[in-house]
Amino acid sequence: MITRLLVANRGEIARRVFRTCRSLGVSTVAVFSDADADAPHVAEADLAVRLPGVSAAETYLDAERILAACRASGADAVHPGYGFLSENAAFARAVLDAGLVWVGPPPEAIAAMGVKIGAKRLMAEAGVPVLPSLDLAAPGEYPLLVKASAGGGGRGMRIVRGPDELAEAVESARRESAAAFGDGTVFAEPLLERARHVEVQVLADRYGGVWTLGERECSVQRRHQKVIEECPSPGVTEATRELLYDAAARAVRKIGYVGAGTVEFLVKGDRVAFLEMNTRLQVEHPVTELVYGVDLVRLQLEVAEGAALPPSPPEPSGWAVEARLYAEDASFVPQSGTLRRFEVPGDVRVDAGVESGSVVPPHYDAMLAKVVAYGATRAGRCGG
Repeated sequence: MITRLLVANRGEIARRVFRTCRSLGVSTVAVFSDADADAPHVAEADLAVRLPGVSAAETYLDAERILAACRASGADAVHPGYGFLSENAAFARAVLDAGLVWVGPPPEAIAAMGVKIGAKRLMAEAGVPVLPSLDLAAPGEYPLLVKASAGGGGRGMRIVRGPDELAEAVESARRESAAAFGDGTVFAEPLLERARHVEVQVLADRYGGVWTLGERECSVQRRHQKVIEECPSPGVTEATRELLYDAAARAVRKIGYVGAGTVEFLVKGDRVAFLEMNTRLQVEHPVTELVYGVDLVRLQLEVAEGAALPPSPPEPSGWAVEARLYAEDASFVPQSGTLRRFEVPGDVRVDAGVESGSVVPPHYDAMLAKVVAYGATRAGRCGG
C-alpha cells in the first residue's frame, strides 16, 4: 500500500493529486524550485523538498534530484503528473529500480508510444486505423503535414500545400524538433483538413482489464495547444464512438499498458485515424471525472498498488466542458508577475495552481487554472 506519495511536478496538477491523497489518508510530498517556494502546492503538502534553482532543467526535469527528494522524505511512491518527466521512460525505470511505486504505465509502454513513427507501426499491427506515412523525398500528394517523431505540443509541425514548400518545411521542422526534443527526426502524412481532434480516456490494470471512459472533444486549439475540451464529443456518431473505443482498447492491449492514459485520434466524417497516445493523466481529465463520476487519480493509485478494475466502467451521465486559463496578454503572449486577485464565481469546478497573491514565474507553463462546468445536457445551465 502507498503510504507517502511524492508528486514530481508543480502547480495545479500537484494540488489535484494531493486532494485525492488527503481523502485516502496518504501522506504527500511536494518538490519545489526556488521560484515556487511560496506556491500553494508547497504549502498544501505534508512535506516539501527544495530543488535548488529555477529552470525546469535543474529542478523538475532533474531525475536524480527527484529521486534524492524521495529518499530524503521517505516517500514510497511517485506520481509524475503531466509534463516534465511524466512520459520519460528512463525516469519511470529509475523510480522502479529504486524500489518505489511508480504511479504510471510500464516504462516499456512509455517508450513504445514516445516515438511517433514507431507508435504508428505498432498501432497498424494492432488493427488501429492510421494515416499512411508519405515519402519525404516524393510524397505524391498534398496538402500534407510534416511532424516531429519525438515530442508534441505542435512543435516540429508544418503544413505543406505544394512541392515548392516541402524542402523548407522539412528543414524547419527538423531544426525545431532537434531544439525542442533533442531529436530532429520528422515524417509526413496526409493532412486531414478540418478534422476533429477526439481522444479516448483509457484505464487498464495489470491483469488485462481495460476501460474506455468515453471520448473528449479537443478541437478548439490555439497553436496546436488545446484550449476548450468537453465530454462527450458533440460531433461523434454512435458508430464512430464504437470505432474509437475499439481502437483505443486495441492500442492499450498491444503495448501492455497499465494505468491511466489517453489515445488521441483525428476524426473526419466516419474516418478515424490514430494521432498519438499520451501515457499519463491529461490536463483535461476533469471532464471525464464529472461525466463518469470517478476519481481518476484514485484509480491510478489503486491500479499502481495492484488492484484489479471492476469488469465494466460506470455509465456516463451529463455533459462537461473545461476551459483553460492562462497568464497571457491580449496577443496571447505568456506573462509573469503577481496575480493580484484570483476568483472564479459560479457553480463550477476550479482546479488551480494559484491563488490571490501568487507570483507567476516566467520559467514554466503559463496555465493558471482549469474551469469545468457540468450539466445534464450540453445546453444545460452550468452545474445544473
